[in-house]
Amino acid sequence: MATNAFSSPAAGRTANPKAAPSPSTRRTADSAAATAAAAAASESKARFEAYNRLQAAAVSFGEKLPIPEIVAIGGQSDGKSSLLEALLGFRFNVREVEMGTRRPLVLQMVHDPTALDPRCRFQEEESEEYGSPMVLATAIADLIKQRTEAHLRKIQAAVSSKPIVMRAEYAYCPNLTIIDTPGFVLKAKKGEPESTPEEILSMVKSLASPPHRLLLFLQQSSVEWCSSLWLDAIRDIDPTFRRTMIVISKFDNRLKEFTERWEVDGYLSASGYLGDNIHPFFVALPKDRGTISNEEFRRQICQVDIDVLRHLKDNVKGGFNEEKYGPYIGFSCLKKYLESELQKRYKEAAPATLALLEQRCTEVSTDLSRLDSKLQATSDVAQLRRSAMLHAANICTHLRALLDGAADPAPELWGKTTEEEQMHSGIGSWPGINMPVKPPNSSLKLYGGAAFERVMHEFRCATYSMECPQVSREKVANILLAHAGRGGSSGLTEAAAEIARAAARSWLAPLIDTACDRLAFVLQSLFDLAMERCRYQDSKYHQNVEDMDGYVGFLAALRCSYYKFVKELSKQCKQIVRHHLDSVTSPYSHICYENDFLSGVGSVANSMHRFNHFPGVTSFDLSDSGSALEEAQENVPPKDHQHMTPPAKGNESKEILRESQLTVPETPSPDLPVDMNGGKKKDNGNLNDGGARKRHARMAAYANRNHHNNVVGADDMGSKSGSSYSSICSISAQYFAKMREVLIERNVPSALNSGFLTPCRERLFLALGFELFAVNDDRFMDMFVAPGAVDAIQNERQSLLKRQKILLSCLNEFKNISRTL
Repeated sequence: MATNAFSSPAAGRTANPKAAPSPSTRRTADSAAATAAAAAASESKARFEAYNRLQAAAVSFGEKLPIPEIVAIGGQSDGKSSLLEALLGFRFNVREVEMGTRRPLVLQMVHDPTALDPRCRFQEEESEEYGSPMVLATAIADLIKQRTEAHLRKIQAAVSSKPIVMRAEYAYCPNLTIIDTPGFVLKAKKGEPESTPEEILSMVKSLASPPHRLLLFLQQSSVEWCSSLWLDAIRDIDPTFRRTMIVISKFDNRLKEFTERWEVDGYLSASGYLGDNIHPFFVALPKDRGTISNEEFRRQICQVDIDVLRHLKDNVKGGFNEEKYGPYIGFSCLKKYLESELQKRYKEAAPATLALLEQRCTEVSTDLSRLDSKLQATSDVAQLRRSAMLHAANICTHLRALLDGAADPAPELWGKTTEEEQMHSGIGSWPGINMPVKPPNSSLKLYGGAAFERVMHEFRCATYSMECPQVSREKVANILLAHAGRGGSSGLTEAAAEIARAAARSWLAPLIDTACDRLAFVLQSLFDLAMERCRYQDSKYHQNVEDMDGYVGFLAALRCSYYKFVKELSKQCKQIVRHHLDSVTSPYSHICYENDFLSGVGSVANSMHRFNHFPGVTSFDLSDSGSALEEAQENVPPKDHQHMTPPAKGNESKEILRESQLTVPETPSPDLPVDMNGGKKKDNGNLNDGGARKRHARMAAYANRNHHNNVVGADDMGSKSGSSYSSICSISAQYFAKMREVLIERNVPSALNSGFLTPCRERLFLALGFELFAVNDDRFMDMFVAPGAVDAIQNERQSLLKRQKILLSCLNEFKNISRTL
């Protein structure tokens, strides 16, 4: 049988053979225990004070420090405000201002045995400093309400995640820091946006998500575990409840439902809804909201704990499992657990916090050095010029690398597809092309030289997809009849060539301009990539000597100069390619009359030869209803009579006709070189002709146009007007295709490459340097020292110095704490 733990002292003395310690020995042991307890308490308080100061600095400067903190979470009216008042040990009507519904409140509770009355101070909104102590509870509530409403008006919102920091020093509060969050609501109250519930839920999740924060989740006892509204939201934040403490508030409301021990134990265990190692706390607090003293408030809290335990023991048959659930019932148990758990987390986090503080102090020192360099640079123009020139040269180097072919930074993030290029450049489809142009690799994200070549290929695809536009009969008639009136035997071919030239000038010119604009956009997009490569290179190799990120004015001027340089290149390329277009479409160009082209025209050319040699071409009617010859025309014999001409006379008339149409060339001048194959001299597809109407040039053109055709007489003409119209359109289309081919295959690619890429590789830095640095010192400094810029740098430096001072103070405190651990 086990020994009774509550056996008499005599039995205890009989069982213990050792002699009792002397009074002096007991006094020494008690004194040592008291000294150790005092040292532990002092160490705990020092650690708590250090974390409180660090937390204040983090709130003030927006630092993201993994400080162990407790975040109170729960639905509206679940008792969070009453719990905070109980922890503080006094009431300040926090529920009257509904502080938890719109803005978080950071409560830093400091146990100070000398503070017999609570001293509350609020941290200034934009500083780490605290205001004057406040004693009156109503003044505390009013200030919370005033700050909340003023901040929400400023940001034009219903809720805000920016906390209010309140420090409470009191002899009856623990060393504890709790962040009280807005309470969950199902519906926005009157006057608030409908999205308020979602905004509160999102903000609370954001505050509770960092892993260094402990969650204090409150839920009313009247809510069954199976119907908890917000337990799922807690699971989203902390699925295993590893850092969650669950508190069942208003536990006294549930006591009257318990009559049997199994009912109490089943409810206290939360079996099936929480993990086996998760033990909720069950708390009841005074309901009296009347005006009472702080001492009476604390006495009522203790009395409620006693009443709850008495009810469970006396009014429930068999009581409850006190050994298992006793440590989790009552406010005093929760208070003790929270304080011990937070101190435990503080102790565990101290080494990591020390390392993080050292890192932050180093970062602040680096930032201070950077600002000092800027301030020094404003007075050292020569050094600033050197830094700016080195930065511009670095940008130009990276631009050349991107044009020559680079895959850094990641094309998946920085490149663009063909569709994205069209959208971001503001240049939609190609003019005159009704169908979408999809060049190879159009779906890949490219930049630099690869994107340049893709646009060039897209231009080729767009140009080759364009056919010679249809020409109206009126235009054909105007051109044809005018050429026929000049005399000569090549009226129809000249008309077809003129139609093709006009079409090429009007339809290919917009495509060329669009290609230049698209290529300019590709080059301009490289500036941001070059900047990113500079930043990456500096961070990778720790090269911050020429760090110019802070000089916004200079970077803007550098970007503007680069854009201007590319725009000027685009303008020059348009002029060069337009010159090639004018040359190809010139009446003096041999492109349409080259032997290889004419030999490929085929039967259409043969029919055109017959039209060219018909003496009455002006008598044709090109309208839809007109015939090849007006049979009723005066002085024109009927068709049958033409066939009645004797053969000899017919042949003779043809010979006479042939001779009358020939032009005898003059003796060639020694100054004009003549090609042995036809009297032509070509230079890049253009004729070198001394005059517009030199007889030898006309003779050469005549020979080239007609040497492959057999001469036929007018009696071979029997077609309708549709035949002449379609023939002219067909020949015009072939002339158009030849001009397009010469442009795309010979002239345009080399012109665009040499017009865009070569200057970017060879003249970019010279052009940028001439515009940015070939100025006097006053104009140069305008890019760096804007009005008020020096004052802004000075203010930023002062703020960093203040931040550095606080961080160093916290660092020294944590070093002292670490030595005692």
